[in-house]
Amino acid sequence: MNRFEIAVIPGDGIGNEVVPAAIRVLDAAAEIHGGLSFAWTHFPWNCEYYLKHGEMMPQDGIATLRNFDQIFLGAVGMPNLVPDHVSLWGLLIKIRREMNQSINVRPAKLLRGLQSPLRDPKQFDLIVVRENSEGEYSEIGGRIHSGSDDEMAIQNAVFTRKSTERAMRYAFELAKQRRGHVTSATKSNGISHSMPFWDEVFRQVQQDYPDIQTASTHIDALAAFFVMKPHIFDVIVASNLFGDILTDLGGAIMGSIGIAPAANLNIERKFPSMFEPVHGSAPDIAGRGIANPAGQIWTGKMMLDFLGYQELGNLLLDALEDTLEAGIKTGDIGGRANTGEVTNAVIENLKKRAK
Repeated sequence: MNRFEIAVIPGDGIGNEVVPAAIRVLDAAAEIHGGLSFAWTHFPWNCEYYLKHGEMMPQDGIATLRNFDQIFLGAVGMPNLVPDHVSLWGLLIKIRREMNQSINVRPAKLLRGLQSPLRDPKQFDLIVVRENSEGEYSEIGGRIHSGSDDEMAIQNAVFTRKSTERAMRYAFELAKQRRGHVTSATKSNGISHSMPFWDEVFRQVQQDYPDIQTASTHIDALAAFFVMKPHIFDVIVASNLFGDILTDLGGAIMGSIGIAPAANLNIERKFPSMFEPVHGSAPDIAGRGIANPAGQIWTGKMMLDFLGYQELGNLLLDALEDTLEAGIKTGDIGGRANTGEVTNAVIENLKKRAK
């Protein structure tokens, strides 16, 4: 029996509803497998915790999380209570950086039972590999002359060869397991230093993968192609900002950002990785029992994959698609079911698939 210790951070808003739902599904999957179990330890770190303690997580929070195999996160952010840059940098990005979760992976595909807003989506199935540790989301910069007519804000993007190459090699290795194509998201015609550097490293890395087809596409055109012909893409590698934007668009063309999953990976496996859905805390619907658990459940599938249970993960995703195809879905994607009803249906379909 393989037992995994999982740190659970439901976070804010609907995270407190979809995380328990996904845990129920993962426990059901573990029971079906028979040789797998999870031990879940919950941490109440969120914006309410910040209002009480002046910090998003305790000073020894990172040290505490390092004792776990993986981290299962719900959502972070309540902008009416805590500014987003405080909540995100105090919890989500802090964990990403201090756990060296250098790669962010976000799939987007047309799930059975979902209606894409695209007229002809042609069964797209793509994955965005996002450099997760630097790029446009660096902490370097500042303000001077605050409050005056001369006020200035400077934000420096940071691109190192090590991190850029690491993300690109991960994308190429992933493409070897899929359809054998990697697209690089660039903007070297407008950003004159970091993006030509990015292109240069991409050309160097691709030489080590002669069997992988490649393309380099400017981010503005790439965003347009996500809408016009997403089926042409297999694996896309992008900087921190470009990857962030593309993956929200990926959720949109699937039918809802509420179904998009994500994994923040420590690929060296020295520290825990963190698995979180792309959707935010959705405070406008929190507490009503109507939140879509699909993104959190799919995120659980990604955790199973990373733990080495890909066959079980595929079974779980099939059960989720069976549920959607049967019309059991929440209101944001055209259904009438609540969070619990969708979760129950996924578990039942998972059991049917296992038989």
